[in-house]
Amino acid sequence: MAGPSPARLQGDVAAFSAALRTLVNNPQFSDVMFVVGQEQQKVFAHRCVLACRCQAFRGMLSQAPVGSQDSSSSVPPQGPFVLGNVQPEVFLAVIEFLYTNSVTLNSHIALEVLTSSVEYGLQDLCKLCVKFIKDTLSVEQVCEALQAAVTYGQVDLQQHCLDFIEGCTAAVVRTQGFRELSDVVLARVLRSDRLAVDELDLVQAVREWAHVSSAVLERPVPEVAALPVRELRLPLLAPSELVTLESCNQQDLLIPVENIAAAWRAHALRRGSGVPSRLCRPRRGTRPRDHHRHLEPQAK
Repeated sequence: MAGPSPARLQGDVAAFSAALRTLVNNPQFSDVMFVVGQEQQKVFAHRCVLACRCQAFRGMLSQAPVGSQDSSSSVPPQGPFVLGNVQPEVFLAVIEFLYTNSVTLNSHIALEVLTSSVEYGLQDLCKLCVKFIKDTLSVEQVCEALQAAVTYGQVDLQQHCLDFIEGCTAAVVRTQGFRELSDVVLARVLRSDRLAVDELDLVQAVREWAHVSSAVLERPVPEVAALPVRELRLPLLAPSELVTLESCNQQDLLIPVENIAAAWRAHALRRGSGVPSRLCRPRRGTRPRDHHRHLEPQAK
């Protein structure tokens, strides 16, 4: 006669999580220590919790101590483990998640916690970070969030950031985050038809971005700007604006001469001849100009 079937019953999850939360950075009964950030803050933890929750920590805690004569020793290292490149607040958020499966975030650390979640292979923490970033996105932070989303392959967050930028482009292009975008990400932004800003303002924003990138990377302006400049829609500018652009361009050679010549040719022929059709399409924020009616058939 078969015995009774077993049943798994679950108690109060909140109480369990709260109890484990009391162990976060608690030196009592801890058996491993980390020294974190430039502040060299001590963070206490428990090997068994870290190892069962995170493969990266399991590997770290299984390694023999530096200088050990027996690399096959079964005694795990006690630390301290020095983690100088992460803020203590960020590392503690990761530890909190490992103990409680929840995390306390704010706008100052969310992107860095996202970075750590990727580095430690914590997909659930990554999802929580993405949700928080999407829910709290701001003009000042959207470009940094977009750069992180591209870097870590977070497609949904990328699209959310792009949609946000399209809604308030004029404000976004004035932020420090915009000037710190990579050339690849900036070019991705400039491909959008829905940017709510005029092309002349975009040209100026790209020029400012290029000068910052040139100084940081110690490379010439034309070199750092080559990819984004291809996405500037110069045929949308009026003749008087092109004249001014040519004058400014003599100072830094931001835009290749052939790009400006193509824009002039579009005016002379009254059509986007020899210019990719996407560069003749007005964006959502493009100010109307008389010659645009000649470009529209080419954009269809």
